[in-house]
This record gives sequence, structure tokens and C-alpha cells, in this order.
Amino acid sequence: MPGAAAAVATLVGMAEPRITLLTKPGCHLCDDARSALAEVLAEAEFADAALPVDEKNILDDAALTAEYAEEIPVVLLDGRVHTIWRVEPERLRTALRASLA
Repeated sequence: MPGAAAAVATLVGMAEPRITLLTKPGCHLCDDARSALAEVLAEAEFADAALPVDEKNILDDAALTAEYAEEIPVVLLDGRVHTIWRVEPERLRTALRASLA
């Protein structure tokens, strides 16, 4: 049942991890990162949690552009940089497991 893990986490006082993907148009590495995130989140271990990914175009935010213009894509977990340029699936799995524990 989608959302069951999130509901359980809420009951025990834990929040699901916030995942943000910082991108910009025409970025092939952003396409790769988006695909890697989707693949990991679709795995049985994470699929029931139905974790959303908040994708932000850095060109829509001057502060994000100034900070990340040369580092796109960036994956943020709970507002902190997890990955720059390339998503390593096993590293992402490990971080998600820790966040959902």
C-alpha cells in the first residue's frame, strides 16, 4: 500500500526524507540523475514509501544559480547535498535506508 512507510514513520515521530533534484534545461547529466533516482525509488525496498522528488530548475532561483551553476545536477537529502553530478545508486540506497530507519 503506497504511503504505508510514510504513515508508520509519522506515527513514530520520523519524517520521510525530503529529496530534491536541482537541474537546469539541456543538462544531460540531469537526465541521468533523474533516471537513477527514479530507478532506485521504484525498487521494492523504497516503492511503498512513495517518496516524492522535488525537482527545481536552478535558473528559476538566483540564489540556487549562484550556488550551483557549475555543479548541476545536485541531489539534496533533507536540504543537504548528497550528490553532485552523478548519482551513485548504492550510496543513495544507503542514505535512504538510514533516513527511513
